[in-house]
Amino acid sequence: MIDSSLMAMAERFLSALRHCQLLNMRVHQADAGGMTLVLPWSPLLVGNPQTGAVHGGALTTLMDTTCGMATLCSLAQFEVCPTLDLRIDYMHPAEAGKDIYGHAYCYRVTRDVIFTRGMAYQDDPEQPICQVVGTFMRLGQQARGGIRFAGKLDGGQG
Repeated sequence: MIDSSLMAMAERFLSALRHCQLLNMRVHQADAGGMTLVLPWSPLLVGNPQTGAVHGGALTTLMDTTCGMATLCSLAQFEVCPTLDLRIDYMHPAEAGKDIYGHAYCYRVTRDVIFTRGMAYQDDPEQPICQVVGTFMRLGQQARGGIRFAGKLDGGQG
C-alpha cells in the first residue's frame, strides 16, 4: 500500500530539484519500506556512446537523491538533510534503452545523522547496477533549504 501523503510530499520534493526535473526523474514508490525513484533512459544520459552505458553522474544523481529522499520515509516531519557521505559500488553497466530504478531506505536514524542503504537496478532488483550507502546530516525542522524551496514542499505555502 502506498501512503498517499508521503507520495505527495516526495513528488513535491522531487519537483523542487531542478536537476531532477531536467533528468525527468519521478517517484515510483514511497512508503515505510523506503523510496523508489525512476530515471527514464534517454540518449542524452549516455556516457559511453560505444556501449550506450548511462553516465556515472546521472546514476550518482539518482542514488544521492533516492537516499536523501528516503529520509522522508523515516522522519515524523520533513527536515532538510544534506548529504554527508555517499559511497557507490558499481557492479555492471545499465542496459541502453531501459529505465533505471533507484531504491533506498533508512536503516538507522540518530539525533544528528541518518544512515541509508540502496541500490539501482533495471529489470531485476537481484541484479543491481550498483549498491550505495549514504549518510545525511539532520539540520532540524527549522532549516528550510534555499530560496522558495520550503514553499514548494509546502505546496506553495512557505
